[in-house]
Amino acid sequence: MNRSMTFVVLLAILVSVANLGLAHVGLTNIDPSWYDAHATFYGDMSGGETMQGACGYGDLFKEGYGLETAALSTALFNNGQTCGACFELMCVNSKWCKPNAGSIKITATNFCPPNYDEPVQYHWCNPPNKHFDLSMKMFTSMAEYKGGIVPVKFRRVVCHKRGGVRFEIKGNPYFIMVLVYNVGGAGDVNNVEIRGHKSNWIVMKRNWGQIWNTGVDLVGQRLSFVVRTSDGRSMTFFNVAPASWGFGQTFEAKLNF
Repeated sequence: MNRSMTFVVLLAILVSVANLGLAHVGLTNIDPSWYDAHATFYGDMSGGETMQGACGYGDLFKEGYGLETAALSTALFNNGQTCGACFELMCVNSKWCKPNAGSIKITATNFCPPNYDEPVQYHWCNPPNKHFDLSMKMFTSMAEYKGGIVPVKFRRVVCHKRGGVRFEIKGNPYFIMVLVYNVGGAGDVNNVEIRGHKSNWIVMKRNWGQIWNTGVDLVGQRLSFVVRTSDGRSMTFFNVAPASWGFGQTFEAKLNF
């Protein structure tokens, strides 16, 4: 093989690696800066009350998120656009912080709504407060249960997920909805396109959280997707769902960010 051919092969390999979404390998955080917030918890140790929620996710155990989750205040939730993002938190400056507890990492899966009723000491999630309402398990990993609410430092980190990006198809032939989840890298999806093998690419609209929709009937067609995350990276997932796909089914891509 001559030098020019060797260069072409190496260039092709580099492009393939980039397309496989390996740019985040070795990275641990998206924003290295630490910010101030507070944290509470909801539900019990089983996490039953943390299921479902404003991001559109369902059974967080089946979907791979488990109890390492949080509901975000208005200032962080960003009308659902932050759903799927990952954060690192540590308890600070409180007698309720557990010694040498280190930090925890969570995925944003729900919304902590504002509360305008009295008393004001329960207005944790009101704008402009930055607040994380954690699962009990995650809260008690860094702070004492009886502390209730503690100050924390937080930062955005890279999401590390097992397996490929997953697409759950819902709705009906005239209103197809797709939940996009188990997204690595930045984690929070800000654009989705869908294509049937007989159609052109169609830009989907955010329905709520990480559920995206289109009014185009794509029943009976193989489905491909383009997913873009908040850091500007995008990946194309070809023929994720076969032509025989049905509503209520979930399909996993072979790749992830």
